[in-house]
Amino acid sequence: MNVSGTHTAIVTPFKKWEVDYEALNELVKQQVAGNVTGIVSVGTTWESPTLMHDEHLSVIQKTVEYAGGKCLVIGGTGSNSTKEAIDYTYGAEEAWVDWALIVAPYYNKPTQQWVFLHYREIAQHTKLPIILYSIQWRCWIEINIDTVLKLARECPNIVAIKEAWWDVNKVRNMRVALDNAGLEDFQILSGDDGLTLPFMSVGATWVISVASNIIPREVSHMVQMMSDGDLRWAQTVALRYNQLFNDLFIESNPVPVKTVLAAMYPGIFTLDVRPPLCQLSEINRKQLFATTWQVWLT
Repeated sequence: MNVSGTHTAIVTPFKKWEVDYEALNELVKQQVAGNVTGIVSVGTTWESPTLMHDEHLSVIQKTVEYAGGKCLVIGGTGSNSTKEAIDYTYGAEEAWVDWALIVAPYYNKPTQQWVFLHYREIAQHTKLPIILYSIQWRCWIEINIDTVLKLARECPNIVAIKEAWWDVNKVRNMRVALDNAGLEDFQILSGDDGLTLPFMSVGATWVISVASNIIPREVSHMVQMMSDGDLRWAQTVALRYNQLFNDLFIESNPVPVKTVLAAMYPGIFTLDVRPPLCQLSEINRKQLFATTWQVWLT
């Protein structure tokens, strides 16, 4: 199944540290109205490390319910524990998500052989299509190209990888290796808004976006134009929002994007995050607001 397009890694709206399901419903509606292809529920932007087990599954279920089949829903089901990742993935399958996004096992620092065994074990316990998630700067390990090839060959339901390391060469080399191995249908996607066009230029086909929480229509248009070969227009959009793409990571994600959402929609979204995250420093808040104000003026 090719799901090229824009998939928003949505935030978890909180109200006094509790999940705000009314705000979540509103955010999902905004994403559907913005023509995104899909929504990622319980990824990094969702503050997944601070959600309790029952919350993790509940918000996936509610996201599917609120989306109502109007866009795809990808459930984030990764863990540094293989058993817990299997449990999350089973729960997401029961909630009728379309795909599962499974981050590389963090903290334990497994070898690539252990990474392979981790994903193979999960894949054997679900019928869901699985997206590998390699984000070296958070996990301190990557999913290397040889491991991707091995998983793609041996696990038919492992069908894509989200690559969030700043290395266009890795994406290009991976695309060539996959194609040479007869795995042309295996998809690569960008895990960083600022890398979307460079990655797509060497073989990635879609993006899981943070910026589309606030500009879903614009990111969707940029990705579609790049897919259609309209590089000049896609570049125009990417350059227009370049500073926004940067400043949404001025401090740990999702604090900046939650700050913008709360300013855009007061009374619907709050600044609330769960510790150890906290609100933006004043100097970074001013820079972020200056950037977003400039975006709305241009």
